[in-house]
Amino acid sequence: MTQTVATTTPARVAGAPLDRQTKRRIIIASTVGTTIEFYDFYAYATAAVAVFPYLFFPKNQDPTVGLLASFATFGLAFVARPLGSVLFGHFGDRIGRKATLVGSLLTMGIATFLIGLLPTYAQAGVAAPAMLALMRFGQGLGLGGEWSGAALLATETAEKGKRAWAAMWPQLGAPFGFLAANGLFLVLVTILGHKNGETTGDFMTWGWRIPFLLSAVMVLVGLYVRFKLEETPVFAHAVDTGKKVSTPLTEVFKTSWKPLIIGTFVMVACYTLFYLVTTWILSYGIGKRENGGLGIAYIQFLKLQLISIFAFIAGIPLSGWLADKFGRRRILLVVSIIMIGFGFTFPIFLAPSTATTNTVLAFLTIGMFIMGLIFGPMSAVLPELYPTNVRYTGSGIAYNVSSILGAAIAPFVATWLVKHHGVGSVGIYLVTVTIISLLAILAMPETKDHDMTQI
Repeated sequence: MTQTVATTTPARVAGAPLDRQTKRRIIIASTVGTTIEFYDFYAYATAAVAVFPYLFFPKNQDPTVGLLASFATFGLAFVARPLGSVLFGHFGDRIGRKATLVGSLLTMGIATFLIGLLPTYAQAGVAAPAMLALMRFGQGLGLGGEWSGAALLATETAEKGKRAWAAMWPQLGAPFGFLAANGLFLVLVTILGHKNGETTGDFMTWGWRIPFLLSAVMVLVGLYVRFKLEETPVFAHAVDTGKKVSTPLTEVFKTSWKPLIIGTFVMVACYTLFYLVTTWILSYGIGKRENGGLGIAYIQFLKLQLISIFAFIAGIPLSGWLADKFGRRRILLVVSIIMIGFGFTFPIFLAPSTATTNTVLAFLTIGMFIMGLIFGPMSAVLPELYPTNVRYTGSGIAYNVSSILGAAIAPFVATWLVKHHGVGSVGIYLVTVTIISLLAILAMPETKDHDMTQI
């Protein structure tokens, strides 16, 4: 296997300038792949609020209970993601980044496509939510290996001094995927018609399946792009120098346990913020006022989210540029302080007695922009914490364990907090988690000038 990888080693050395064709190919491969992965993930997140509580769980229960049950299956993927990072990380550090990226994309795509074919609770009883949970687990397994592979593809081929800028391209897959998934749901709801809580009509009967089934087309596009990739020069260097390890998981816990802890907690607040301003806010925004929500029409709320996502897109390249200019640590510290301030504004924007569509849009836009600023440098920060021979595994574990601590429980916790303590308590929850990440950032070394070929 070592010989096979070595024969495909590109002549270019790590940090050398890229020719235009190679640069374009890497940008497309890292961005398109993560766009597809996040599209699949967000399609589920949207359906977890508007579709699954009504079609995949018993109807004779409290609406909040149905929503919490749906969020539980949503969170299941985050349990699977660390397992995916271990599985795909093993192959990514053993046989290379390219082949592993193809495998992660296929895993995610197949699971998402099958969701579009599942029977509902009325058709299959308890087997329906069980199959939904299984497919959700498959989604998480694939995404667990996807992000770190795309991040390594970008960072390990980046030009010297431009690593954070290069690494921001896979990060753009998050808002692009969100835009595609929610945009498609908006089109379907507009054409087929749908009101909050409806269980009949064309959208709830068959229309909701279309975003999941269309993922098959997107996966084929992603596979075509990724099959044209070459192995990264950094990994090729590790192969040529005989520095690969046989068990990356064991090695990363033996030699890089501190970066694992630091990297995990650096990401926690980032994840918490994102799933508060995407998944939880959707359920809170379209929830009926008698159930503690804001009572905004589903189609109107989707429009607000689609407008605000452009603030997310704007924040990512800005933070990538700033991270190359001023360093990763300084940027993350400043943005974390801004996030703490944002947490105290939840009652101002979202209190049921005073909230309007304009205040909700302002909340979403500010939150998304902050999200872009904190998320943008992460695909450089986490890979830079680890040596080459365990980088795929280490960055993947940190990224995905933080997803359990930050994202998997965020919608569930926030829904419970609103019901018992009001919307202001959700902001305090964000403040608390951000302080934890702030401490991890203070403990993190500056990695701006880190040598990526280091073993």
